[in-house]
Amino acid sequence: MRTSQIVKYSLFVSCYIFWVASGLMIAVGLYAKLCKETGVVDTLTTDPAIILIVVGMLMFAITFLGCMGALRDLHILLKIFAAMLLLVLILQLVAAILGFIFSGMVLEKASNVMSKAIIRYREDADLENFIDYIQKKFECCGVNSYTDWSLNIYFYCIETNPSLERCGVPYSCCIREEGQTVINTMCGYGTQNLKRWHVEHQIFVDGCLNKIVSWGRRNLLFLGGIAMGLILLEILVTCLAFVQIYQINFIMERKKSMATEISSGTRQNREEFVPTSTDGADTDGL
Repeated sequence: MRTSQIVKYSLFVSCYIFWVASGLMIAVGLYAKLCKETGVVDTLTTDPAIILIVVGMLMFAITFLGCMGALRDLHILLKIFAAMLLLVLILQLVAAILGFIFSGMVLEKASNVMSKAIIRYREDADLENFIDYIQKKFECCGVNSYTDWSLNIYFYCIETNPSLERCGVPYSCCIREEGQTVINTMCGYGTQNLKRWHVEHQIFVDGCLNKIVSWGRRNLLFLGGIAMGLILLEILVTCLAFVQIYQINFIMERKKSMATEISSGTRQNREEFVPTSTDGADTDGL
């Protein structure tokens, strides 16, 4: 008697894929943490590299339990694995509900994080490239508008600011002309002094926060489909773990019952072959 090979190896392959993915997350997080410039991004509430490492280590530990439990039919490991997956599912559900209920607070928190990123724009090359990518990708500038760049000391719009970029915005806010091959890094200089209607043909005037929220709403079905796919996959893996636990327990119970039947049958056979005292007396009389 053995567990279903389909259930066993389906569970093992699913856990193994997530196990490899978690290892890659840890590697990327460690590389980002060791290679980036010292502790500038840490001020953005939480270092993304730390998040990658922590989440990767949790996934690595959980999926390792699933791999070993499925491959070796160890019901203790499978029970721990299934319990942790259920906990993760519950936490995801709670986070989704809280995010929906406190969506305004989430947007406010995101605005604060983005404002801190603008303040640290020139202090970290990786952060600078990331902000430039976001502004070019979503065709936006600043958090709520292009004037948010006054939060940065280099773009702070005041006459006493000695920076050449005073009252300007980064080049990633500029609208590129068709066929333009050379990037003009000074295209955003002095734009904060101008009215919105006067610079809207030169730079992106809308903030990135609203643009990102609008993009999320337009792609809600796609993002929701990905989220639901991951949740359904987690539910499927959890069900496979419970099925294998049930099969292991069933096999263990069958083995115990068979052992009990064999031992009772052996005892009965021995009793049948033991001669009684009357038989011995008859033999003596003969």
